[in-house]
Amino acid sequence: MWFSFWRSRDRFSLDEFRFLTDQLMKIQVVNEVNKDFVIEALRSIAELITYGDQHDAAYFEFFMEKQVMGELVRILRISRTVIVSLQLLQTMSIVIQNLKNEHSIYYMFSNEHINHLITYSFDFRNEELLSYYISFLRAISGKLNKNTISLLVKTHNEEVVSFPLYVEAVRFAFHEESMIRTAVRALTLNVYHVGDEAVNKFVASDPHADYFSNLVKFFREQCINLDKLVTASKCLAPDTSGSILSAVDEIEDNLYYFSDVISAGIPDIGRLITELMLNVLIFPSIVPSLRMEVVKDSDTVIGTTTSLYLLCCILRIVKIKDLANIVAAVLLCDIETFVPRSEAKLNGFMANHDMSHENQDSENGGFSSDSDGQSIRVLIPNISNSLNGDPEEQPYHESKYSALREALLSYITTGDDVQVSGSLSMLATLLQTKELEESMLDALGILPQRKQQKKLLLQALVGEGSAEEQLFSSENIVKDEIGSEMDCYLQKLKEQYGLLCVCKEVTVSPRIQRLQVLDALVSLFCRSNISAETLWDGGWLLRQLLPYSEADFNSHHLKLLKDSFHSCTSSILDETKGTWPDLLIMVLCDEWRKCKRTIEASSPRKDPKSMLLPSHKSLSEELTSGESSFASGERLFEIVKVFVLLHQLHIFSVGKVLPDQPLIHPTVEVMETSRAKRAGVDSLGPKPSIELRLVDAVPCRIAFERGKERHFHFLTISVGISGWLILADELPVRPSFGVVRVVAPLGGCNPRIDEKHMRWLHLRIRPSSFPYIDAAKHTAHAKVKSKALVDGRWTLAFRDEDSCKAAFSMIVEELNLLSNEVERRVKPMLDIERTVDTSTK
Repeated sequence: MWFSFWRSRDRFSLDEFRFLTDQLMKIQVVNEVNKDFVIEALRSIAELITYGDQHDAAYFEFFMEKQVMGELVRILRISRTVIVSLQLLQTMSIVIQNLKNEHSIYYMFSNEHINHLITYSFDFRNEELLSYYISFLRAISGKLNKNTISLLVKTHNEEVVSFPLYVEAVRFAFHEESMIRTAVRALTLNVYHVGDEAVNKFVASDPHADYFSNLVKFFREQCINLDKLVTASKCLAPDTSGSILSAVDEIEDNLYYFSDVISAGIPDIGRLITELMLNVLIFPSIVPSLRMEVVKDSDTVIGTTTSLYLLCCILRIVKIKDLANIVAAVLLCDIETFVPRSEAKLNGFMANHDMSHENQDSENGGFSSDSDGQSIRVLIPNISNSLNGDPEEQPYHESKYSALREALLSYITTGDDVQVSGSLSMLATLLQTKELEESMLDALGILPQRKQQKKLLLQALVGEGSAEEQLFSSENIVKDEIGSEMDCYLQKLKEQYGLLCVCKEVTVSPRIQRLQVLDALVSLFCRSNISAETLWDGGWLLRQLLPYSEADFNSHHLKLLKDSFHSCTSSILDETKGTWPDLLIMVLCDEWRKCKRTIEASSPRKDPKSMLLPSHKSLSEELTSGESSFASGERLFEIVKVFVLLHQLHIFSVGKVLPDQPLIHPTVEVMETSRAKRAGVDSLGPKPSIELRLVDAVPCRIAFERGKERHFHFLTISVGISGWLILADELPVRPSFGVVRVVAPLGGCNPRIDEKHMRWLHLRIRPSSFPYIDAAKHTAHAKVKSKALVDGRWTLAFRDEDSCKAAFSMIVEELNLLSNEVERRVKPMLDIERTVDTSTK
């Protein structure tokens, strides 16, 4: 028999198919002797069925006539080797995946053969066998539709009572191997998207609905593990960014899976996921941490930073209207709702305490401790200035209740950089959540004015109430509508989730909430301990709330912004005399364009996950010998970013259009009396090997290598906002002329005459250019930059003290010329009123 198997035949022929089938029918047991033949036969049958499905219907007719499916099941039963089981599963996967004919697929799924293979007791301790089995199940799910799915289920009284494909698959939904989890999820989505009502009812009913409960619990464990990584990153030396990003990817994949499940349109599952997300994750683990201390009493409570990130992701990815609005309603509830009195440590407002600004401890940066030292509260700046002293609009900050939204504002006004970034991301996410009712946004104080105007205009056009009056009023709000929608979701919190929320302040006037947000943002822009990148995020949010409008942006806000701007101008003036004066104007122009794009963009540029990554120390902290030029460059970029942001905020907050370019004075012609003109150097500057006049050049000696001293003529020149230190060789045939050998930047050279050797002049030589600091690239290439941007040192030896002093005076003179020219050109930007006047309306 075995000899006949190898005889010459046409592989793709009906005769070959008959022969293989006949031979398999003769086998009574599969063992080590005949397993190779069986494996090869199964592989060939897969090829023949696939070939016949595409070329000749006679193949599948033979397949049905001889009941080959039943024969394959029989082979599995009599097999004593795992490798045959592997091949059989692979054969079935290949056949099912490649069948195109609907009649063929329908036959394959009938007669219970597929269900028998699905429920067969394989030994899944063999990982390879499990992989083939899951692939087999996934292949089946890829052929499901409303006709075929009925062949794989058992029904009683028109209700599904058994669905082996789904039930067996979800057993491996939480397998340690991610590829298996992914395949199972793909299979379940194929089932959900069929749209069979009986099947949908089956998967959403007990005990099969436990899958979703376990799924949310599994997701919660991933969130807790992510929080542990984030916490560890703050105290461990090794870089944990890779581990955090991997955990983030898994969490976001889970959320996209939830979103895909919901998009299948099964109402019961959508409601179930909403309830589970709230009851299992958001209420017990995320919401309490918005105001708890870093030290947590419970292992299930997630840290503040991770919680803010998770809320952002959930709202951004899982598109459920009820979920989004209930989260928003929760933020309007008081602390007592979620934090038991036994958990005394809070990071936010304390209930039952006076919230007036007189209690704020300015020396503690806005934090106030109770006398027993057991609790901490963060105080929001008083909003009486914004409300212009209107007593009817001030009861909010005197209320004994404090909403969770106030924790977000407290982080903005007094939190660290990560907390500020997290709160801004949360508010931006809420603002961009389309599922959120506009009335909820208004209650939170973040409804953009353009949406208010559009809403009131539509109401005025259809003649609803007093919308026309409100369209032109200062308050711009429909209280009744807001109250009714708010009450709806607060009632859901009470009836469905057993949470009694008290938020009396919302019903007083939503304008107060809006002014609180504006006050918090303006307070943020006045802070000096927050990174420019984070401040730009705040600028984007303010731009969304105030598009060319002064409706709620009053003189008090403008004064604070202007004061902060003026304090920043002194830092800019310091940079004209700093290490990188030649770079200042270029950075101002580039950052102006970037900042304008950022705050006018339709969405924030920063991904919420950036708040989770550990902050890397500046390279300046790694250097011990004074401030390096790289540290000075980092400081320059920070100062310019903040300066540009404050400048642009002031312009658009008074209703002007942001210009595309900052107001900078043009360059002027090089004066005939300048040292550069007399030396014959143009605006492009000196290049090695060119000739120049040695005007005011001072002979000196310098050793670039130990024991190899060289003689040069030292010269310093500046042209406009650029300056150079030059070492040149005097030409023997042309006295007073020389050839440039070495050129270094003038800026940041820090000339210093040696106190012990008065003929020695010490100079710091910084790099000629500075890499633009991009957060991601800076982190990845920090070590490379630290090596590439190490400052050099020159020690010039002159023949006498007078020559050394002359060289020193020449450097100081040219440095002053350079810094004065930079200051002259940027002077229009320092006058904010002039910039506003020249802006186009």
